[in-house]
Amino acid sequence: MDEKKKYEVIKSLADHPTPNKQRAAITLNCTVRHINRMLKGYREQGKAYFIHGNSGRKPANTISDEIRKLIIDLYRNKYYGANFKHFTELLEKHENIRISPSAVMSILEAAYILSPKVTKAKKKRIKDQLTAAKKAAKTQKEADQIQTNLVAVEDAHSRRPRAAYFGELEQMDATPHEWVSGQIWHLHLAIDDATGRITGGWFDTQETLNGYYHVFHQILTAYGIPYRFLTDRRTVFTYKKKNSPSIDEDTYTQFAYACKQLGVGLESSSVPQAKGRVERLNQTLQSRLSVELRLAGITTIDAANEFLNSYIKEFNEKFALPIHGIRSVFEEQPEIEKINLILAVLCERTVDTGHCLRHSNKYYRMIDSNGHQVHYHQGTKAMFIQAFDSRLYCCVNDKNIYALEEIPEREARSKNLDTDYTPPKPRKTYIPPMDHPWRLQCFGKFVKQQEHHWNDPDTKTA
Repeated sequence: MDEKKKYEVIKSLADHPTPNKQRAAITLNCTVRHINRMLKGYREQGKAYFIHGNSGRKPANTISDEIRKLIIDLYRNKYYGANFKHFTELLEKHENIRISPSAVMSILEAAYILSPKVTKAKKKRIKDQLTAAKKAAKTQKEADQIQTNLVAVEDAHSRRPRAAYFGELEQMDATPHEWVSGQIWHLHLAIDDATGRITGGWFDTQETLNGYYHVFHQILTAYGIPYRFLTDRRTVFTYKKKNSPSIDEDTYTQFAYACKQLGVGLESSSVPQAKGRVERLNQTLQSRLSVELRLAGITTIDAANEFLNSYIKEFNEKFALPIHGIRSVFEEQPEIEKINLILAVLCERTVDTGHCLRHSNKYYRMIDSNGHQVHYHQGTKAMFIQAFDSRLYCCVNDKNIYALEEIPEREARSKNLDTDYTPPKPRKTYIPPMDHPWRLQCFGKFVKQQEHHWNDPDTKTA
């Protein structure tokens, strides 16, 4: 369009007896000197002067039709099932074809081959396009070809066998439901893929880290350390960048960091069919457990959690596969104290002018093992630690661990006015040994690794 406009303006200018070069320069947004240059070119070459030299030529980086057909054939017959990023790497490694992931995606999607990581929105958009094209097809052969592409796009997730061993794969999820009349709670669940056995369950008012920690605690104390977890893509499990640069608000690292310390694999998927066993369990319990809670007269969440322990045992006896015939790969159960310290919530805090740490609008002083307060300069970085049993600790300078004691808003008794006032004596406090990664440096390094992992396109799921 720009070439046509230039040609028309310059032609009119050349044919006009008194040309107005200034107006032409304004129209084409150029200088009068360039207008003179184009006039000279028009008089010498005519209309051909305005045609770009690369017009009609293919770019040097154009992918040939032969390469496009080869890429489609390789994916269909040799590298099927690979995501497009991985497929690009395989092409370069094994076929000596260097091409960008975006170009691979364009080539394959033009042939209605979608990535295993394709989003629901893109799948729906392509499906709608194919449906409209099928209605507009003029021949039956064309309609049959479009139907073949539709089947490929609508291809459901294939069934897969159960895991081979007990403890090899634990599927986790939380389901909201009106478990008792007028109250919606979230039931956090874990089910073993090999046996269909419920290995943990916990009610909470929301889907929270606390709920999943309780499920994890039940698995560790009852069975041992599992091999791998499969969860949905909640921020409890996977990386999601917060607006705040502080690691205080990044709860996603807490559960993943606990898994790292125990050597448990953690995988996440946003596709419900990938963890169909726990999804079906959610539906089963919504129809069964709510009735059992009503019959048992349960009205509070604490009573529901207590009832859940006995109900899970009955459920497993009735529906789960027997475990005596299946090899268990659960590792040895950790000590209770170790579990308590690993299932902790960690966040960064700074020592204030009063030698204290602030958390949840409360102030805490640091106490050593002899019960005496310790003091650090204002601005000293510390790791605030809330263990699973709610005991509070802090790690300062990645070297020393102290217990935390809450400072009350006001004294209960007055040492000046109460005659029977006796000052409290320092009590020896249990301080965990410095042999586990409660260091701010270790935790911050893990945060960076998680950020890099979940920002890598090859690790993202649909």
